[in-house]
Order: sequence, then structure tokens, then C-alpha cells
Amino acid sequence: MKPLVLAIALSLAAPLTALAHTDDAKTAVAASQAASPAWVTRSNELAQILIDAQAPFQPESAGFFGIPGYDDQVADFGPDNARRYRDAMTAARARLQTQLELERDANVRQDLQILLRSIDESIEGSTLNERYLLPWTDAPQLIFGGINGLLSAQTPPERRVHALARLQRYAGLAEGSTPITTLARQRYEERLSNPDLLPPTKREVQRALDSADTYIAGIRALFDEYGIEGAEPALEAIAKEISAYADWTRSTVLPNAREDTRLPPELYAFGLKQYGTDVDPQLLMQRAQLAFMEIRAQMQQLAPLVAKEKGIDATDYRGVIAALKRDTIPNDRLEASYREVIDAIDPIIEREHIVDVPQRPMQMRLGSEAESAASPAPHFRPAPLVGNTGQQGTFVLPLGNPGGDGEGDAYDDFNFDAVRWTLSAHEGRPGHELQFTAMVERGVSLARSMFAFNSVNVEGWALYAEAELVPYEPLDGQLIALQFRLLRAARAMLDPMLNLGLIDRERAGRMLTEDVMLSPAMARQELDRYTVNAPGQATSYFYGYTRILELRMRTELALGDRFDRRAFNNFLLDQGLLPPDQLAEAVETGFIPAPLAR
Repeated sequence: MKPLVLAIALSLAAPLTALAHTDDAKTAVAASQAASPAWVTRSNELAQILIDAQAPFQPESAGFFGIPGYDDQVADFGPDNARRYRDAMTAARARLQTQLELERDANVRQDLQILLRSIDESIEGSTLNERYLLPWTDAPQLIFGGINGLLSAQTPPERRVHALARLQRYAGLAEGSTPITTLARQRYEERLSNPDLLPPTKREVQRALDSADTYIAGIRALFDEYGIEGAEPALEAIAKEISAYADWTRSTVLPNAREDTRLPPELYAFGLKQYGTDVDPQLLMQRAQLAFMEIRAQMQQLAPLVAKEKGIDATDYRGVIAALKRDTIPNDRLEASYREVIDAIDPIIEREHIVDVPQRPMQMRLGSEAESAASPAPHFRPAPLVGNTGQQGTFVLPLGNPGGDGEGDAYDDFNFDAVRWTLSAHEGRPGHELQFTAMVERGVSLARSMFAFNSVNVEGWALYAEAELVPYEPLDGQLIALQFRLLRAARAMLDPMLNLGLIDRERAGRMLTEDVMLSPAMARQELDRYTVNAPGQATSYFYGYTRILELRMRTELALGDRFDRRAFNNFLLDQGLLPPDQLAEAVETGFIPAPLAR
């Protein structure tokens, strides 16, 4: 559940540019590689070719991952940016293909294949977007994200000072710059005369309009929080630019926005592939429907036990969950309450030999209103993967879903006792926090962290991590863990069904509120995710989870009583974010043979 992390990762597959080989950049990368194997150092040198081709088009994303040298730069919305991006990608591909033909190290060759596949998908995505879609951008959200990426606890203080220069460039105050809102308008208007291009959806445009003032306030709050001096002229200028962009969006974009959220089949198919779901949607829906029925039956079996333990006058799982949700945690106690469960999880992981964990506490905080507008679901903000000097990732919990229709904005899905277990396991340990921390601390190559990143290999691990912890949770925590697993099966059904026209939004919403037992605000966030925010992404949780389970079963069958769960899970983390097929190959050639040889 984390659009923020996903959006940042996926921006590397949208028109971006490259990173300069500054002395600071080389020093930081060298420091991060100091303890890495020689093949990782070699792989990272080759990955720099792709970084150099991407980062100038979207320097905010490069900086978020810790690549230095672009903190004062902003996304390239200049004329002909899509073609220029594809040209840069094509040139990088030619260089990397030559290296693949020369390379003999198996690990480096695998990483080169990851880089080449990332380039191919980037070019394909850019081409399809240009062929089918009017290039409208939620520029206020982009600006807030760019500032929030610098002004955060995950960013070293010496980098935060560049936030003012970035803001000035967004506002067009820096020498040679044009306001990014002006450039975004130009890119939209220059293609507006093409009747074959799909305009944005009315839902996403209206949501952007509803959130514009929130982003203005959020940007100012960040500069105040981090004490960046001399920012007032730029803050006033960006507020005017965002307001003017909202006025233009309201008058020019909104009247032409489309009601039908479905994408052309070719574009939706690419979205599934880009997120890592490489299975036919019809087959995925069939598997998800079966899983939904089985999980719902498990919940019905467990619900009476939870009701008896908690003194709840209900036996149907729906009534039991509704009663559990009434055990509300006040907002001012929410972070401390989650901390109690987070602190209890590490000893369980160690005692049950699930996986190795870092010997330091996990970070968690509540999301601001602007963060909730930009990313209205629980998510994990990773620490820099390059040049990390001790920064930790953070589990961010939003308090609502601002924007949209203005109704049902408050969540009741994350602020009660029983939900803390599965959500902490997914976003924290042994889920995303451990996954991203392992990549930093174990020296995983950039190819396997930045460029292998897709939703299947990220969310598959997090859902698998949830399942690993379930047997050791209290009964009410187990019931809510099943509820969230039911949601993942529902996603794998409803996302393709909505995009293929097999169900309408109202019926899908009723399934989420009446069967999965989500709040109206959470259901709205889910439906927006399937249809306008990230069509195809929601399938990745269920699909990634099933691929890891299949791999685990094959490994257990091959090793028998020699199977070691902790060793297996550590091995998965050691591979970074390898796609399922490559992860399976690594297990079958690198993990299984060792115990059999003893």
C-alpha cells in the first residue's frame, strides 16, 4: 500500500534524465561500494551509464534514492522531452548491450540484463503514453513531492539546503528557468488539437484541484519545519504559480476530462507488465476469485473465536471486524500505540527464526495532511540507497484521504488495536523496512535495487512477510491479517475487471465496503488506485505473494528436512529486488545446491 515509494520508483521508467559524474557523486558512490564484492562494484559502474541517461529528466527521483548532484534541479518538461528521453535511453542501451557481449561474470551479466529490460520498458512506456494520452500533469503534487523528498528526516542536512534552489527553479526564479507549471501547460496545450489522444479522467483532475491548496500549505510547512531561511519570496511565487495552474486546470482541462476511466487495452497491458504482473489477466482473476473464497471462509472460521475472546456479540466476520474497529486509538496516541507492537515484533522474529533483523529500532510516524493528499495510504519511505550514512527508512501512516468528493475522508482501517500487527509487519519488519534496509546494509547492486524495482517483487515480499508473522499474533490480529489478505485477492480481481469493463465502480465499491469491510475513504482510495492513480499496480500484491509461495514450496520439496526458513528468507533479501523468474533461478542454482552438497 504505498503509492509514494512506488511513484518514485516508477518515475525511473517515465521520461527522466541523467546524472553528472561530479566529484561528489563519485565519492559518495565509492563510499557505498567500499564493502561490496568486486562484481557489485563493477555492476554499479555499468549502472551509472543508465543513471547518466535518466537523472536529468527527473532529478527528484535520483536524489530520493541518494544519487548526489541534482538536488537543486527539477523535472525536465521542456519542449520535445519525450523524444529526447527516448534518444538518451537508446544511446545508453547501445552502450550496455556492448558491455553485455563482453562481460563474463554471471552476476554482472544478470544485472546488465536487468538494466536493458528497464530501458526497454522505459522506451515502450514513453512511446505508448505519447501515442494515447494527452500529457496532463498534476504539477502541484509534483512540486510538493520534489520538496518533500529533500526536506525529510531521510535526507542528510547538507542536502536539505538545496531545497530553496529547487523551489526557486520550480517557480521560475532561478536564472534561465521557466516555471514548471508553465512548461506543464505548454506540453498539454501543444497536443490538445490531436483528437485521438485521451484526456485525463475527471476524477484525477478534480482530486488535483481539491488538493492544490493543501500542497501550498504543505510546502510552506516543510520550509518552516526545517528552518530554511530566505525562502519567503519563492514560497509566495510558487503559491501564485500553483493557484494559477489550478485556475487553468479548472477552466481548460476539467471541462474536457473523461468520465470513463478505462485505458486502451495496449496501455493497460503495458501497465501490468511494468508493475511485474506477467500473467494473463483472466487467469489472474480466476486465481484471485478462488483465493477470495478460501480466505473469506478462513475468516468466518476464526471470527467466532475472536468474538468469544473479546466478548463481542457477533459471529459473522463482518460483525466482528466492525466491533474491533470501534476500539479506536486516538490520533495523539496512534504513533505510541503502533510503537508497542513494533517493539514486540523483533523478539518474535528472532525467537521463531524467521529472518535476521537489524539491531536498532524501526522508524514510524504519522503523515501530514499534504502527504496524505499525495499518498492516501500507509507507505514506506526508504532511506537513500546510495551514499547512505546511517539514514533509516520510515513507515508513514496517513490519518485520512483528503480531497475527492469531500465525504468519508476519515479512515477507520488503521487506528484500532488489532490492525497494528499486520500493518507493522507489512510496512516495517519483516516487510518493507527490512527489505530496503537489507539492500543498504548488504551492499546490493544498483541494478537489483533501483532498476529491478517493480511492484511485484516489492509487494510480494511484504505480503509474504505478513504471512510469516501471522501464526504468532493474537487472534484478533490474525483475523485482520486475513482481512488484508482478502483485500489483496479483491485487488487482483477488481483492478482488471474495472479496466476491462467487467464490473462498474459502484459494485466494486460495495464489495470493498461490505465484504472486505473497508471504510468509505479507504474504498475510494482503492478504486482510485485501480482506475486513475496506478491501473494494474494493485494486482502485484497477490501475484508477487503467490510467486514467492510457489518458490518456497519447491524449495521445501527439494530440501526436505534440510530446509532452513531463516536461511531461505535471508537469501531472498540478499538478492535485492530480482523479478520472480530471476529470483527462482537464483534459489535453484545458488540456495538449494548448498545443503544438498553437505
